[in-house]
Amino acid sequence: MRQPVALPHRHVLTSDAVPAAVSLARRTAETAYASWGINPGHPVMGPALLLLSELVTNSVRHAATVSRQLTVIYAAGSGTLAFAVHDRHPHRPEPARFADSAGGLATVAELLAELGGACTVVPDADGGGKNIWITLPLWPKGHRTARPRS
Repeated sequence: MRQPVALPHRHVLTSDAVPAAVSLARRTAETAYASWGINPGHPVMGPALLLLSELVTNSVRHAATVSRQLTVIYAAGSGTLAFAVHDRHPHRPEPARFADSAGGLATVAELLAELGGACTVVPDADGGGKNIWITLPLWPKGHRTARPRS
């Protein structure tokens, strides 16, 4: 599984593709990011957890028949928070079309635009699955507070 940006902090969660994976992924995110110094009250954390929930939910709903497990990779670095949801379903949604989708992917597109984030879909080498990576700046678009120095 590839990661679109190299970030120094990384944690991996593998779970059965069942509805309980959504809350497990969120709790794990809160713990991992807090251990890396990202305050749970940071303004990006709420939207990041919603984005994570949408992607894990999609994996559980649409990929579980083919992919009995899913993997969440959490990463962070100076000024950046990222995560990926991986499953072995071959369908690769087009991030450019998320806004035209109904439901969860439209929410993903809206939040990414609002926060100045990015989405990348990285196929597995064999084409049998994918990682959907979300990368978010820790300072939302338009935030006027000085950013910490690297």
